[in-house]
Amino acid sequence: MPLEKGSLILVDYTTRIKDNGEMIESTIEEEAKKGNIHDPNKVYEPKVLAVGEGWILKGVDEVLLNANVGDNLTIEVPPAKAFGEWDQSKVKMIPLRRLGDKADDVKIGDAIEMDNKIGIIRFIGSGRVQIDFNHKLAGKTLEYKLNILKRLESDDEKIKSLIRRRIPIAEDKLKFKIDDSLDIEIPNDIALQEGLQIIKRGIANDILRYIPNIKKVRFIESYEKEAPK
Repeated sequence: MPLEKGSLILVDYTTRIKDNGEMIESTIEEEAKKGNIHDPNKVYEPKVLAVGEGWILKGVDEVLLNANVGDNLTIEVPPAKAFGEWDQSKVKMIPLRRLGDKADDVKIGDAIEMDNKIGIIRFIGSGRVQIDFNHKLAGKTLEYKLNILKRLESDDEKIKSLIRRRIPIAEDKLKFKIDDSLDIEIPNDIALQEGLQIIKRGIANDILRYIPNIKKVRFIESYEKEAPK
């Protein structure tokens, strides 16, 4: 049976730039090593997606709406359904002095934030700097090798995946209880994480949207006195 809009699924995928085969991302550790993009600090595991909800590029989402669990897909995503076409108007030439303290340190290829936008430095010379504010993958056609592993059916599976989507916590440390509400325990090592309030709001919104049986979400944080050294 084809997947429906809002279905929660687990997928593995590897993404490359079509023209040159450069690997951009992979949920599979061995693939990431082959593509020389392996990050030892990253947890490699299948990714949860809500089908048709914009959790992945539009060109992939559209294909998933007509796919089935178990499908191994090769999806070509043109720029219009990925990161857009490259736009000359987003390339700016500015005086180098506008970079302030960074002016002496920047070099071609560096990413820099300016006016709340991230740009790549393309040229430095004659007291000026050229910054490209296009997305680094603008104008690129991408290729996804994607395997639909599973549709999440039980509330427990959905809760675990939706929490771990936003908080990198081992599944065996994840504690929650469903009574008149869903009570989620926040581990001590996560409780002081920057932006936790925004993360909690995101988790609650996801759970309330995709798990109809749950009407209320509560987060429990506990703090313990450290033992004397």
